[in-house]
Amino acid sequence: MKKQYVVIGLGRFGTSVAKTLVDQDADVLVIDANEEKVDQAINFATHAVQADATDEQALKSLGIRNFDVACVCLGEIQSSIMAALICKEQGIDLVLVKAQSEVHAKVLYKMGVDKVVFPERDMGIRVAHNLISSNILDFIELSDDYGIAEIEVHPAWVGQTLVDLDFRKKYGVNIIAIKGPENAVNVSPLPGDVIAEDDILVVIGEEESIGKLERHGEKQR
Repeated sequence: MKKQYVVIGLGRFGTSVAKTLVDQDADVLVIDANEEKVDQAINFATHAVQADATDEQALKSLGIRNFDVACVCLGEIQSSIMAALICKEQGIDLVLVKAQSEVHAKVLYKMGVDKVVFPERDMGIRVAHNLISSNILDFIELSDDYGIAEIEVHPAWVGQTLVDLDFRKKYGVNIIAIKGPENAVNVSPLPGDVIAEDDILVVIGEEESIGKLERHGEKQR
């Protein structure tokens, strides 16, 4: 049986989450107080309802306790906290909330929210890394010190194996996947795998180590 998702708040982030879930063939209920946004969501969501997400009775009447995952994507902090609290009290297995600040996130976690995301901050980090290093195609921050980056292959690496390049010893990073042409992904790269010109390396490590890898690659050009 497919999981059922409820997305509360149809701003840019909430709409993007809802559309992506629908694209993955998920059942999605979207809720927003704005009638115009709900009318637009009817075109892509499984169900779209206009309601006040801070009204416990309104959410109960929609049967949100029957959903597996709730994504609270409201922009106003108090409304976000109230909606998240209702979702937790209704027993939804996984409650994810968009936070506006670290203090907001601390309150949410103390309430028992399962996951907190910072879409604006995270996108800012990605853009900054891309601006600093043109070969870093994407960056995901795992913590204050660690991250995952997608890096274009430098010419000096082409034709060499992972064991030859020994990224762990030289740079302190691990190659966790290799993305090839036509969306082919090697999620279990072996030491003997050969790097091709069009490959993209997915590396994990300390941000400083990822930067060291990128700077060394630039010198080899």
